[in-house]
Amino acid sequence: MRKIAMLGRLSAPLPCEGALLMCLTSKNTRGEFTMRLALLATAAGLALATPAIADDHMGVTAERHQHHAALKAAVASDARGEDAQRDQWRHPFETLDFFQVKPGMTVVDYMPAGGWYTRILVPYLGSEGRYVGLTPDPAAADAARFGEYFGGLPGKFEEASPGWNLTGAPMSVYASQDVPEAMAGTVDRALIFREMHNLLRSGVLYTELTRIRSMLKDDGMLGIVQHRANEDAPGDYTNGSKGYLRQEDVIALVEAHGFELVGMSDINANPADPANWEGGVWTLAPSNSGDVAEAAPVGESDRMTLLFAKR
Repeated sequence: MRKIAMLGRLSAPLPCEGALLMCLTSKNTRGEFTMRLALLATAAGLALATPAIADDHMGVTAERHQHHAALKAAVASDARGEDAQRDQWRHPFETLDFFQVKPGMTVVDYMPAGGWYTRILVPYLGSEGRYVGLTPDPAAADAARFGEYFGGLPGKFEEASPGWNLTGAPMSVYASQDVPEAMAGTVDRALIFREMHNLLRSGVLYTELTRIRSMLKDDGMLGIVQHRANEDAPGDYTNGSKGYLRQEDVIALVEAHGFELVGMSDINANPADPANWEGGVWTLAPSNSGDVAEAAPVGESDRMTLLFAKR
């Protein structure tokens, strides 16, 4: 069993806020990790807190409520259009709260694609924040088809984003090789949603994780949501070509690039997904590739949700 100490790092909803917590993780037979919370401070102990500590706790709680209200408003915004249909599978409120994303932060959204999270993050971060869409360096890809695809991403985002009519954080988009030097060490959070398989299979993983790390502040963190393979899935199924990766492999890869795992959650888990589709994750919604009847009731994929600190 792997133990991860979470001393004030985790801000997802917890049963006894303000207590010192230890998060313990255990892996079941499917390779899923379950987080258990051991309270190291009792209610009686908290009752003995000094007035100064109590006042500080009240301030933190008030700020947290403000952040939650702002995040709920962003998730409920009409600007999202049909995006909300996917919330039951993607849990944007819970996910961004788990990643400790707050208004006023500078946040990198890696490979934002059609802007599903953009339409939440920009209004939520607000005018004091900054939204940065980041795409892979085409020159780092090990195949021409990936390089060509990556090369077109910034332009597609710049063309589509004005039509979303978003207000809040200023937006910018860069291919990773074009990030201004002045951005080094300025980013609070970098988020990678369901793209780790593409980094792996295209050969850009080292380049992109290294550049993301250089953009983060010393206390910056990296949040990852990724389609989760079965623990015993063969290597040919978990090389990125099927969209699914083993959770232990993702953790090892990211930690090898200068990060430390500090939190994990099953908020995006889907036990109904057998994660063994012949056509890969694209068999499921929203792609529905192959029109496989058995896939329709499953919904979207089973996913890991991981939080890493820069080390």
